Amino acid sequence: MMAKKDGKPRPFRRAVLAGLGVLLPPLLTLALFLWAWSLVESYVLDPVDWAARSTVVAFIDDVHDESPKEVKSSEIGSTEVKTGLIDSTEFVQLSTTQWIPVEIYRSVKSDPGDTDLSQANANDVYLRYVRLNYLKRPVVIVVFLCLFVIVLYILGKFLAAGIGRMTLRLFERVINHVPIIRNVYSSVKQVTDFLFTEREMEFNRVVAVQYPSQGIWSIGFVTGESMQSLHDSIGEPVLSVLMPTSPMPATGFTITVPKSRTIDLGITVDQAIQFVVSCGVVVPINEQVLDGDSSEVKGAVESVVAGLIDDSSDDSSDSSTLTNTADQPS
Repeated sequence: MMAKKDGKPRPFRRAVLAGLGVLLPPLLTLALFLWAWSLVESYVLDPVDWAARSTVVAFIDDVHDESPKEVKSSEIGSTEVKTGLIDSTEFVQLSTTQWIPVEIYRSVKSDPGDTDLSQANANDVYLRYVRLNYLKRPVVIVVFLCLFVIVLYILGKFLAAGIGRMTLRLFERVINHVPIIRNVYSSVKQVTDFLFTEREMEFNRVVAVQYPSQGIWSIGFVTGESMQSLHDSIGEPVLSVLMPTSPMPATGFTITVPKSRTIDLGITVDQAIQFVVSCGVVVPINEQVLDGDSSEVKGAVESVVAGLIDDSSDDSSDSSTLTNTADQPS
């Protein structure tokens, strides 16, 4: 015999699912932003940072391949190295036989980071030196973000202009002729356009339409008067209506219906969105339908209120009568 399934609620499972429902949205949002930042850091920030440090190194480096006339053994930070004077400046020899100033070596030796001084060449040491003394990571990130926003602003202004728009169309035309890349590019472009393109859609009013079949009424947002061809073909005014889907009203279907087959609802767009998001649970107060019990309660409350009003009126009348009697002379 088949065992009957226990229909009792499972509080532990329900609590776990509720916890996941609370934690997953912020965690996934954070993970998405971290992933996007890692891409920007790997493919934009790090190359720009390396180029900036290399530029600084090109101006400040002082590297010699020839050994000084007098070489002696010295100890720098518990490491035995060879040093010597070149133009009255003390230099130290690296493992690559290159000579760099001792002060550069000592600075990097105090905080080598991921630089292995036992195998590093002069360029590696200078890159680390620039990182420690000129282009520190927090400063680089702040400057990079400011420049990145400025570049995006300039690029957006350029693409919004005539020449920029023509350049973008030419680029997309070339991409669309590449067999595999065009499929990936078009899909990515649809996603980015959905996320970052500002869409201005104004809903005129909220209506009820028999959709998706006769006898089934759905809430929709009027977006316009549709097309003239449909108006002429049907012979009466038509409306373009966005039929939102629950519980995500941002998506849906656009239909065209005769105006006579729509019912205007006396609710706001916000109230309609709340109704759709809640799957019909949240109903505007002015549109709520009272059941039998609610009607009885409402009638009882109205009777009590009416009785209180009548009693108040009677008391007022009695008080007025007593006052008039007291005022009359005996």
